[in-house]
Amino acid sequence: MTYLPSPDRYKNMRYRRCGKSGLKLPAVSLGLWHNFGGVDVAENFRKILHTAFDSGITHFDLANNYGPPPGSAETNFGQILHEDFRGYRDEMIISSKAGYTMWDGPYGDWGSKKYLVSSLDQSLKRMRLEYVDIFYHHRPDPETPLEETMGALDLIVRQGKALYAGISNYPADKADEAISILKKLGTPCLIHQPKYSMFERWVEGGLLDVLEKDGVGCIPFSPLAQGLLTNKYLHGIPEDSRVAKSGVFLQKSHVTDERISQISKLNDIAVKRGQTLAQMALAWILKDQRITSVLIGASKPEQITDSLKCLDNTEFSEEELTQIESILK
Repeated sequence: MTYLPSPDRYKNMRYRRCGKSGLKLPAVSLGLWHNFGGVDVAENFRKILHTAFDSGITHFDLANNYGPPPGSAETNFGQILHEDFRGYRDEMIISSKAGYTMWDGPYGDWGSKKYLVSSLDQSLKRMRLEYVDIFYHHRPDPETPLEETMGALDLIVRQGKALYAGISNYPADKADEAISILKKLGTPCLIHQPKYSMFERWVEGGLLDVLEKDGVGCIPFSPLAQGLLTNKYLHGIPEDSRVAKSGVFLQKSHVTDERISQISKLNDIAVKRGQTLAQMALAWILKDQRITSVLIGASKPEQITDSLKCLDNTEFSEEELTQIESILK
């Protein structure tokens, strides 16, 4: 059956301007870090993409190494794009990144011009695209001069292989420096993608101020702290959870009694707000006007629909914010 997007797909989504650019992103974007790889069920992630687009999610975020195996998320996304979304490319914002290990040898990692240009060329082939909308450097490289890495992003934009340049995981000082270099080169930095959630708040120590000063957008990843900020861990570690299965990014040692107590108290506030804990955790990030969009993941289509209900209430009373702070401290 041919996929036809919902005609009402733009009715309920909110779109926010990305920094001082002309680009708007949906308040909620879809990340393909997990659940879209070669080990996953194609029919399931196809439905996830359909549900997202039908809901007004126009931004799909990938990276060269997403899978597993690395590269397979881009290949799978490219196939569905080709088969189902062929007439809708201009309604989509597609991003990719390079900066973590992708292939063997000295040119398959970090931040050299050689690696970034080669990696994007491979990504475009996997996704069957002529260009991505946003290309990020995925993490700072302590050994490559920042001028070279930012020069590679500038080159890629000038070649037409990406429309915008972004950075990810850069601390405030390095971000400020990178943004300044890109500005001088004439390819302004569009957006920064940091890890940010109620449990991971390093961006509040200067990064958000830098992005506001420089007119750069912000799109946090892992806003639900790998699932900790959901109802899943209210009563300990369930057997089907990511912790129990792999324990790579979220480990059993992270799910302490103290953490479960915090989750339970936060959940009580969410219930009073008429939200699930996950919906409140997303709304809590979106309450800050410096945030352009928040990146969610999904293992089933219903999770998209559920997460989007965060947009029904992104306002917090002073009392709620005070209660949340006291729990998090």
